[in-house]
Amino acid sequence: MAAKKMAIIATKGALDMAYPPLILASTAAALGWDVQVFFTFYGLQLLRKNLDGIKISPLANPAMPMPVPMPVVVQMLPGMESMATMMMKAKMKKKGVASLEELRALCLEADVKFIACQMTVDLFEFEKGDFIDGIEYGGAATFMKFAGETDVCLFI
Repeated sequence: MAAKKMAIIATKGALDMAYPPLILASTAAALGWDVQVFFTFYGLQLLRKNLDGIKISPLANPAMPMPVPMPVVVQMLPGMESMATMMMKAKMKKKGVASLEELRALCLEADVKFIACQMTVDLFEFEKGDFIDGIEYGGAATFMKFAGETDVCLFI
C-alpha cells in the first residue's frame, strides 16, 4: 500500500499561523506520510534563516486569550505586538511546545519537502541566502502536480 500524501500551502507569516503547517507536516511525516509544504507570500517568512521577525498581533486575533482583558486602543499601542509575542513564546516554552526552529528542523529531518514559491521570492526581491538550506524553489505548477495526487490538501 502506498504511503498517504499531504500537501500544505502556507501563506501566513504570523507566529500563531506559523505553527499549524509545521505541526501538521511533522506529525504526518512521523506517521509515514509523504508531505510537501508550499510557502508563498507571507508564509515564505517561515523559511528565513532568522525567525526573530515572526510575531503575533493581539489586535488581529480577537479570540486570543490575554492574561488581562485589553481594550482595542491599548492593543494598538507601540510595543504591544512585541509584548504579546514574548508572552506567547514564554507560555509555549512553559507548556513544552517546540520552537518554530525546532519544528522546522524536525520536518526537514523527516523528509518533509519545503518548496519556496519562486514568484514570491522574486516579488519581494529575496536572495536565496536569506533562506535555510534544504529547501526547493518552484512555482505553483511544481506544487500542483504533487497536490493533485494527495489524500489531504490544506490551505493555511
